[in-house]
This record gives sequence, structure tokens and C-alpha cells, in this order.
Amino acid sequence: MDLPSPTRLVGSVAGAARTAIAGGPVPPGFTGTRLGVCNLCEAICGLELTLTDGAVTGVRGNPEDPLSRGHICPKGVAIADIHGDPDRLRRPVRRVGSGPDAEWVEIGWDEAFDLVADGLAAAINDHGRDALGIYLGNPNAHSLGSLTHGTAMVKTFRTRNKFSATSVDQLPHQFLAYLMYGHQFFLPIPDIDRTRYFLVFGANPMASNGSLMTVPDFPGRLRELKARGGRMVVFDPRRTETAKVATEHHFVRPGTDAFVLLAMVNVLFAEGLTSPASYVDGLAAVETAIADFTPERAAEASGVPAEEIRRVAREFAAADGAAAYGRIGVSTHAFGTVCHWAVQLLNLLTGNLDRAGGVLITTPAIDVVGTGLVGRGHYDVWRSRVRGLPEFGGELPVSALREEIETPGAGQIRAMLTLAGNPVLSTPDGAALDRAMEGLDFMAAVDIFLNETTRHADVILPPTTALERDQYDLVFHALAVRDTARFTPAVLAPEKDSRHDWEIYREIALRTQTRLRSKPPLRKRLEQRVRLSTSPTVLIGLLLQRSKSKVTLRSLRKNPEGVDLGPLREGQLPERIPHRDRRIDAAPDLVLDDLERLRAVVPPDPDGLLLIGRRHQRDCNTWMHNSERLTKGRPRHQLYIHPDDLSARGLEDGTTATVSSRVGSVQVEVLATEDMMRGVVSLPHGYGHARDGVRLATASKVAGVSINDLTDPELLDVSGNAAFNGVPVTVASAG
Repeated sequence: MDLPSPTRLVGSVAGAARTAIAGGPVPPGFTGTRLGVCNLCEAICGLELTLTDGAVTGVRGNPEDPLSRGHICPKGVAIADIHGDPDRLRRPVRRVGSGPDAEWVEIGWDEAFDLVADGLAAAINDHGRDALGIYLGNPNAHSLGSLTHGTAMVKTFRTRNKFSATSVDQLPHQFLAYLMYGHQFFLPIPDIDRTRYFLVFGANPMASNGSLMTVPDFPGRLRELKARGGRMVVFDPRRTETAKVATEHHFVRPGTDAFVLLAMVNVLFAEGLTSPASYVDGLAAVETAIADFTPERAAEASGVPAEEIRRVAREFAAADGAAAYGRIGVSTHAFGTVCHWAVQLLNLLTGNLDRAGGVLITTPAIDVVGTGLVGRGHYDVWRSRVRGLPEFGGELPVSALREEIETPGAGQIRAMLTLAGNPVLSTPDGAALDRAMEGLDFMAAVDIFLNETTRHADVILPPTTALERDQYDLVFHALAVRDTARFTPAVLAPEKDSRHDWEIYREIALRTQTRLRSKPPLRKRLEQRVRLSTSPTVLIGLLLQRSKSKVTLRSLRKNPEGVDLGPLREGQLPERIPHRDRRIDAAPDLVLDDLERLRAVVPPDPDGLLLIGRRHQRDCNTWMHNSERLTKGRPRHQLYIHPDDLSARGLEDGTTATVSSRVGSVQVEVLATEDMMRGVVSLPHGYGHARDGVRLATASKVAGVSINDLTDPELLDVSGNAAFNGVPVTVASAG
């Protein structure tokens, strides 16, 4: 994030610091209640914590929180488990030896920082700045310190080999927003509290609490939608938790959602059901480009009947306030960008963009788009060294990471720095990446766990946990279904001799810089030092001072439950469109060109199987699998498969099968369920805690297998996002 410049910071820090010292952690032995926040998913639910003798003994949702309204999911109840986790690292550790026989030895912070700085600087000095690879995991978006200081640290290294979870699950959203609206984070949000027709493709907010749509208490909001006569229509190859409570659900073959969505757009044009705003350009080109994507063609590809496609399109156009929304299921296949383009077109063409009950632009207290905190984005400024994949927003597709480590030559990654990420489990062909990381000259990780990725590190630097640090959600307030603001001071005092994440990032950046042969000018280095030495809480105070909302850090401290800024507002366009001409480009050339690739799709083998992922409410990507509270109950690691597909392969429910793709094979227990579309199988994301050297107290309960030992790094969306869904696989007896 591009925060206020250091030259302006110097004169403002002292005043802001005075407002930052109020509140703070509870004193030792405290018994009573405190308000907190859950930062484990995008819902950012407010919490009411019960403490006994300084320890958290109870967690419930805060009914006074204006956004989450008392809602809480099982992960929120378990947030204190992270703080007390026996597997959590509390001091820096250094690896001695290698492989499963490696030992981890606690060391002091100064020694750890120096080892990291020495290792990173050696790679850069000897092989150039691109010899350093950096990977940022999903939790960075959930930590204030990572947003304010982690990104600033990364920029000091100037390497082109930057990767993140963005190209794992959400790059098509940002890429499409950049192309259509002029900014990667200009993301219209469904006005779920007022919509009457909610059209959902590949999303499961009953389990996720929303994604790129911060919507805590989705079950309650869905009940309210139905009570006002509204409907929710879901398209998904699995009868998910969301599909089961929808007004109607349609199975759709993985990877073919684009055909269905474009056919709906086709119907709008063909039947004169369009009423777009005057500031939308390129609609004639769109109509011509998608003329051959008819409902009949979509039915053949997807399995959704043509008349059902027509009916849903007509109902969507006729609804008094409708919102189309797509998420993981359509973000993570080979045509994710086309899918999200079609979702935007459905909202644009029916006049539901910038309309109450449709999709709206948020007005957060700290506007990360309008203030430039998040850059507009850029595309194809450079390309990956081996496969020539274009960057977006300064990052390369993570599917290229393994080959950039393994392939010799100028720019080869020799050292890695991972920040709260586990790409061995969460990115394509994780087994191959696991092997590649063994060949690194040096690796460091900022992480609280020894996991499948960090086990390759020479040094692991563990930061404090959520209950020990201040939190303001810069990202998720900007994606929320209602405008609110909330600052949450640390509830618990940090453990002795611990470090916050922003302090770790500061030391890595500044100590490494002193060891580099090629340094920025002195003025630049001084500015970086001031910027990295200013706490995140002080920076939030400064940003609020610049805000038009009139919300201040002082007012947020007085109202720890949060400040309600009201429902999302219509009528903000075209003034807020980031394009300089304040117009929307409905026909980006890059998307229109990709339609040829879609047209060339070969119909799937009717006897074949396509793999999709799934997520559970009790999981948090690759972690939380060692919480007794969350792992109890029935197992959730199995391969879901339709009974007919199981019997056709001579397999029985509950037996172990071998699942194979182009890149690998795994063995896993199968579970027969009619919740799966025929021809589709599903494995959960984030499992596979069985590799040597991984230390999880309850790993045996949830080991499962990693779906990403099967996903293929060659399968990509045009944006560079990994195509996890729709991977061809075979399933056979493990015998």
C-alpha cells in the first residue's frame, strides 16, 4: 500500500501518536470482557471476549457491531486457540541440518535478523536483485502491520520475482476491474441488504462469509432477503452449503460457467432487456462479440438447459434490484476473467450498477482507491523469465514460481522470503514446488508455524498473533456490504521478547539494505527508515485525518464496537470511476481476444472426471487444522464423488482410491454423495499435513491430501490466475 510520504509523516507523527496511546492490552490478571475482532476471514466479525485472570475463556459475537451484528462462525470462537497454540512459534528459530532429521534451534532476535539480512543480501549481491523471490500469503491482507509495512518492505528489494496468493484465487477480479474501470480495486459490491434477486456463480458465502464481498451474518441476511420476497439463484457443480439454502440451484460443469454467463448476456441483447448507463462504452462491440454464445451452445457445454438460462436472464433483468456475483468457483478456472466480465455485464446492462439493491461502490472511512493507497495496477510491464508470463500489479503468476527457482540462468531465484504463506499446499503442483525449494541457497520466512513451506527456511521469524496487536481493516471495509469503520486495540499484551510483524519487516528491510552493494540514495534510505519506523496505528490516525468521513482514531477508540456510516450509496457514478474520462470500457480488447480461446474449447469426455476444490467453515486455508475445537466431529478430507461415478469405476463408498492428474497422484478416502454433479469430484483446499518435518499436534486427524499435488501449473486464466477448477483426473482403486 502506498501510504503518506515519509516527508509528510515526519511532521505529523508526534500529534498522531498522542491519539494512539489510549486503550491498550488488559493488565495482568484481568477478569472481565473486552471487545475484539476476528481477522481470520474477510467477514471481520466483531467479538466480545471474556477474560479470566488475563486469559481468554469465552468468545461470542458482538451484537453492537454495526456490520457483523453479533454473528460469529466456528473460526471466530477458536481465535484464542491460535494465541495458545502449542505448535505456534514464539521465538525465532534456525534450522540445523536438512530433511526430516533437521533440528530447529531457538535464537535471539538480533542473531535472527542478521542471519536473514546476510542471506538475502548475499543472493542479491552475487546474482542480482531478481535472485530474490518473495511470496505473500493470504493472512497479509488480514493484518494491519502487513498492509502498512510488509508491502513497504517488499518494495525496498526491487525484485521482479514477486508472487502472492492474488494469483491463486482473485486475480481475475482485479485484472477485469483494471481493464473496465481503470483501477484494480474498484470492485462493485452486491447490495445484499436491499437486493431482491441475488445471482451467484461459484460462490459459497454460507461457508466463507463472503469473499471480495465482506458479508458477515450471511445466513441472517439471506433470511431477510427471502422475507422481503427476494430470491437467490446459485450455479455450482456441487450442491454447496449455499446452494442448499438457495431458492434454486443449477449444476454447471466446471470451467463452462463462461458459456452460461455469456448466454445470459446474449439473451439480454437479443430480447431488448438492456438499460445501461450513458457512461458505458463498447456495448455494440460486446453484442457482436458474444452473438454466437447462445443458450443452446451453453447448454451443450455446461449441462444447464437452454430454457433455464433464458428464464434466469429474463428474471434477473425484470427484478426490482438484482445483483450478479461470482467468486472462487469461477475465479479459479481457465476463463475466470471472461466469467467476471460477463458478471459485470449482467449488472451493467440491466442498470443494476450504482443502483440500490444492485451492485454499489463502497465509501469507507479510508478510501484505498480514491486516496491511491492501492495503486491502479499495470499489466505486462515485464514477464517471467522462463515461460514469459506477464506481470500484473508488480506480481508474476505464482504458477511460475517453481520453474523460476529450478531453471538456471540470469534472474534465477536463489533465495526466498515468504510472508505468512504456504505455497507448497496452496499453489499448483505443490509437490514439485516442495522439491524445488530444497535447492534454494537461502530461505527465510515470517510465520508463526513450521509448515510444509517454512520447513525449507533457514530462519523463521514469528510475529505476534491477532489478539496481541492493533487492527484496522483497510481492505475489508472497502469490500463490505455496509459502510462502517472500526479500530480494535490489542486485547492481550505481547509475550516477553516478541515482535509485531511490522517491526520484523522494518528490521529485515533496514538491515538487508546496509549489506547491499547497490543502495538507494541517502535521502531515499532516510525516508524509508522514517516510514518503516512509524507504527501502523499512527499511520491509521494520519489516514483518518485526511479522510472526508470525519471519523477519527479518537472517535473509533471511544466506539470500539465500530461506527456505522450507513448503507452503501447509489448515485456515485460516473464521478468515482477511476478512468480519467470517467467512463466504463465494457469491451476491453484483452477480454474480447480471449473469446477465441473459449470458442476453441473441446467438449469434455463424457466418461471423464473434472476436479474442483472446496472450503469448509471450520478451516482457514492451510491452517487451523491443529485446533481440537475445529477438527472434532466427522472427517472432512474425503474425495466427494457422485455414486454413479463411483460404481462405474468399481469402487465402494469409504474405500481408498488413487486420484491422478497430469502432474501427480494422491490416495484418499472417497465419499459418495449426490451433492456432486455427475462427472465432477471434489477435494478440500489446504489439506496435506503429512510431509516430513511438519509439526502439528493433530495432523493425523486432518492430514488428508493436498489438492494441489494434482492441480496443473500449465492451466491458467488469461490474467495469470491458476486454474484449479476443472482439472481432468482419473479415479481408480488404490489397490
